[in-house]
Amino acid sequence: MIGALDELLVDLAYCWFRLTGRAKGKRVAERELASEPLRGLCAVFIPAWREDRVIGDTIRQALDIWRDEKLRLYVGCYRCNKATISVTMNAAAGDSRLRIVVHDLQGPTCKADCLNRLYRALWLDEQRYGRRVRMVVLQDAEDMVDPAALHLLDRGMEEAEFIQLPVLALPHPESPWISGHYSDEFAESHGKTMVVRQAMGAAIPGAGVGCAIDRVMIERLDRVRGGDGPFAAGALTEDYELGQLVPALGGETRCLRARTEQGRVIARRASFPAQLSAAVRQMTRWVHGIALQGWDRLGWSGGIADLWKQLRDRPWTVRRAFAGRCLCVDRRQFGAVAIGITWNCYSDDNFSCSRDPALGELRLAFMARGVARRVHRA
Repeated sequence: MIGALDELLVDLAYCWFRLTGRAKGKRVAERELASEPLRGLCAVFIPAWREDRVIGDTIRQALDIWRDEKLRLYVGCYRCNKATISVTMNAAAGDSRLRIVVHDLQGPTCKADCLNRLYRALWLDEQRYGRRVRMVVLQDAEDMVDPAALHLLDRGMEEAEFIQLPVLALPHPESPWISGHYSDEFAESHGKTMVVRQAMGAAIPGAGVGCAIDRVMIERLDRVRGGDGPFAAGALTEDYELGQLVPALGGETRCLRARTEQGRVIARRASFPAQLSAAVRQMTRWVHGIALQGWDRLGWSGGIADLWKQLRDRPWTVRRAFAGRCLCVDRRQFGAVAIGITWNCYSDDNFSCSRDPALGELRLAFMARGVARRVHRA
């Protein structure tokens, strides 16, 4: 019930911020935005391990949609993964904006390690050509880019050192309940919770994709880590940690929500696992990295808004994981069964709640909370 009250407070805060205009999204003219030249060089980092089935389409789409000459695509491959290297080279089609970086280790290593290798390649290119990039954008090998995203991030760098665009989890037609869970989760997180965090002045966590980091801030992160690279190779969720460290180093973080004149949300379209085993592995990594490693590596710090945010990310993440995130079932049937069981417990004299009215009221309140969450997500 404490968790339910916390979610209710977030809902109320979101409604209040919407009514007062503090959570209002931007409207941008897509053609005007696309016609603006980038204010500086932009490097897009794409780590790739055994991504030969998807990396080709991703590269072709990005180079075709983002035509600006100041774009540089850095794709991190491993020397033992020849298939990915071959597909990446073919997808480039002679475009000089693509840079294939082959890791000196056999692989696989963690994602943060591959990102650090890309950063070293970027630093060498800057020394070689005497030109410094303005921002670094993170992308996954299977994600589809938005035509307006690059220029929107470029604008956002005028206001903050770390920008996170919304992430939309694409539904999988053959996995409505597992992929649908991701769609629901990201819609609520990036459409409501992140908005509330920003309005309250809390740090914005990184999602690993759809985010941009100022070049000066990346160099500062590298120095903090002793020159081993700006990304935390010892963390399971290096993207989350990145969003927490930027404010600690004097930077600003922003969740940038905007729509085109036609109403399309400018966001990163991302694919997530459609099988139960893969979803459980990914959720486990997120819970371990955010709730447990985040507590251990980052500690507790900041103002009231940051402490509240940390409290939600850590104990609440563990609670939600054990409470039902692994129940990838038909949610309508699950809701109906839960309501029936709760009502029977409340009305049956054989149950203890009939002898303890407080317990009965608690179960009734929890039933109301479950119905409210289903209606809210619908």
